[in-house]
Amino acid sequence: METKLRCAWCEKDDLYRNYHDNEWGKPVYDDETIFEFLILETFQAGLSWYTVLAKRENFRKAFDNFDLIKIANYSEEKMAELAEDAGIIRNKLKIKATVTNAQAYIKVQEEFGSFSKYIWGFVEGKPIDNQPQTLKDVPATTPISDALSKDLKKRGFKFVGSTVMYAHMQATGMVNDHIMECFTRK
Repeated sequence: METKLRCAWCEKDDLYRNYHDNEWGKPVYDDETIFEFLILETFQAGLSWYTVLAKRENFRKAFDNFDLIKIANYSEEKMAELAEDAGIIRNKLKIKATVTNAQAYIKVQEEFGSFSKYIWGFVEGKPIDNQPQTLKDVPATTPISDALSKDLKKRGFKFVGSTVMYAHMQATGMVNDHIMECFTRK
């Protein structure tokens, strides 16, 4: 049986391997999936991605299948309900930020025609391939993630620091940080 060489960070278990093999670093251009990752990355701020990934289906249920319009219109009661949901990360500030970010997301869609067009504009519409040899070659932030973070904050987004936005860029394939030996590159 042939062993697949992967980026070392994903070898914790099958949940991580499946995410690595099938999602991480693959370009995403549809607004719905980009929004889902933005929500998940927002909740990941200060925590491990694994924590969020393990609760992803709970987040999907709790946040109405990541329905942008519904989330943008969540009431104080709905946010209080989410803060009691043990299946998700119950951070009240992040829950409120999700609603704020949904509202800001809609404004970006209105301005640019799609959020995808806006965010991919930061990398001129195509993924940046960093071709890292090892995980040590993968940055936590870049000048592009700095600029994206700054612009999103200016537009009213919350929990979108440069590190969070770089992780989002990796997750949605705006950058390819799979190590050069990783089987996904073949």
